[in-house]
Amino acid sequence: MISPNPGIRSVFAALRHSLTPGSQITQVYNGTWRLEIPAGAAGQYRLAQLDDYSQLRREEFPWRPPISLQVRARASAEAIPGTWGIGLWNDPFSLSIGLGGGRRRLPALPNAAWFFFASPHNYLSLRDDLPASGSLAATFQSELLPAPVMALSALLLPMLALPVTARLFRRAGRRKVRQDAASFSARLTDWHSYHMEVESGEVRFGLDGRTLYATPLAPIGPLGLVVWIDNQYAALPPQGKLSYGTLSNPEPAWIEIEPVE
Repeated sequence: MISPNPGIRSVFAALRHSLTPGSQITQVYNGTWRLEIPAGAAGQYRLAQLDDYSQLRREEFPWRPPISLQVRARASAEAIPGTWGIGLWNDPFSLSIGLGGGRRRLPALPNAAWFFFASPHNYLSLRDDLPASGSLAATFQSELLPAPVMALSALLLPMLALPVTARLFRRAGRRKVRQDAASFSARLTDWHSYHMEVESGEVRFGLDGRTLYATPLAPIGPLGLVVWIDNQYAALPPQGKLSYGTLSNPEPAWIEIEPVE
């Protein structure tokens, strides 16, 4: 077992907790954090999240390449309804709004590098040739468009309810949002070591000491650190039928995270 670096443990202890009612974040034993959402029906959002950016302006997010992140993690089930993950992103839609006073920000195009776990209800890719759910090592790289342009674009989002508009959006989005992803297999209820190296021109993902995937598509900073579990899904598949919402989880769901490096 790898002993966590005390400095990294203190960084995780300082992360902000974002919780919906009934969710909890606890330190279950030395250096290990459990993020848990309660059992419940569809129709109610459930989230447990650790992050270091909720109170900051996007330009103040603390992380820029080069970045090295290594954690050990396990989940309560092989398939958790919704999503969970570990990594770095720019919180493009300010999803923390309403969860304990997160700072309001105008939307931005996504930049991210993370291990992302999504149940089959999700389809999280603008491209047709990339995996869009399951266990993913994934990156997004987007242009830093002026905030007023993004605010005007947000007014068009209701039009995504129309399949023809959604298909046009997917094609147009590929010109502005570049992404790469690889799926991998692991028994998620077991402890695994997840390692990520983010450089300006490359992101390398590792699993249990072996190279998992490398891509030249690296996010543009600044970025924030996020660890989360929720019961949300979103799908914009090639046929253009947009769907999103929350899923039922008959049992409480949790992830455990042990920061290493």
